[in-house]
Amino acid sequence: MTTAPLVRARGRSRAKLPAGLDVIDAHIGLRVKLRRTLAGLSQSALAERVGVTFQQVQKYENGATSITAARLWQLANALDVPVSFFFDGLPGAGRNGELDPPPPEFDRRETLELVKCYYRLTHPAVRHRLFDLLKATVSALEAGDSPHTGG
Repeated sequence: MTTAPLVRARGRSRAKLPAGLDVIDAHIGLRVKLRRTLAGLSQSALAERVGVTFQQVQKYENGATSITAARLWQLANALDVPVSFFFDGLPGAGRNGELDPPPPEFDRRETLELVKCYYRLTHPAVRHRLFDLLKATVSALEAGDSPHTGG
C-alpha cells in the first residue's frame, strides 16, 4: 500500500497532512465564504448558527483550519446548501498529482457582489438573458471584436 507524501502545513504546528489537502481546505473555505456572503450573513451570525466563534469561521474561510465532516454538515444546514456545494468546482489534479489552486477571482469582493446582484434578479428569463449577454460580450472581446465598431 502506498501513502500520500506528507508535508508540513505552512509552518504551523498542526498535524502533517497529505500533499494538496491545504488546497482543498482553501477551496472549501472559499465556498463557505461565498455562500455566507450570498446569504447576507456575517461571520458572527454563521458562527452562532453552528456553535463556534467568529474567529473559527475566519479560520475555516481562510483554509487555515480543516473542517470536519460533522462541522461541514452543520455549515451546509446553516447555509441551506447540500454538502456537495462545498466541493463544486474543486480544482482537478495537476502535475505530480497535486491539486491546482482555486482561481484568484473567487476571492475578490467584486465577484461576490456580482453574484449577489445576479441572484437578486428574481425573473429566471431575465437572469438567463443577462448571462447570455455577458458570455457574448466576453466572447466578442476575446475574439478581438471592438464593441464600438459593431464587429
